[in-house]
Amino acid sequence: MPHTQTLWRLLGGAAAGLLALALVTPAFAERADRDKPMNIEADAGRYEDQKQVTTFTGNVVVTKGTIVMRGARLEVRQDASGNQSGTMYADSGKRAFFRQKREGVDEYIEGEAETIEYDGKSDIVRFIRRAEMRRLAGATIQDEVMGSLIVYNNVTEVYTVDAGSRAAGAPSAAPGGRVRAILAPRNPASAPAAAPAPAASAPLRPSTTLPATGSAR
Repeated sequence: MPHTQTLWRLLGGAAAGLLALALVTPAFAERADRDKPMNIEADAGRYEDQKQVTTFTGNVVVTKGTIVMRGARLEVRQDASGNQSGTMYADSGKRAFFRQKREGVDEYIEGEAETIEYDGKSDIVRFIRRAEMRRLAGATIQDEVMGSLIVYNNVTEVYTVDAGSRAAGAPSAAPGGRVRAILAPRNPASAPAAAPAPAASAPLRPSTTLPATGSAR
């Protein structure tokens, strides 16, 4: 049976400023989320027919299946096939929030960034500027990555983390403007079993035959 814990592999080189990690256990994000309605709460909303975009402002909260997004302003678009996409913006100095359950396991992907883009057609999430993403088992953080840009593909469950160009001034959530990753050990159930404890030694007993007395010759 497949382990409920997943194994994340390091694919990219840190020297290039790009970190890529893959989930190789077949436990995908909730596939039904893309077909669920997008429920939005906000202080105000505005629809622009010419641009085919609806903008919501003020303490925006989005739920779409297991997906939860929070921020200050949301722009929603829908194509002719009914695929929904949303871009969430944070207030100045703050970060927007995204969370989604992984299918078949009690695990979640969540993160923050100044801007979060969710593409319903490709099922890809982009965390832009001061980006941070975590994998949680229940309520316990298992892995955490930080950078300037994080792109997470819900279909393949592969994501990339980029520190961004320092010349462009793209801020990273990690200290020093670099990529940072904290990865927990994987598959403890497959670790070698501890060596069995040695059997207890038999108690010492006196011999029933005593040596003869006298000097040795």
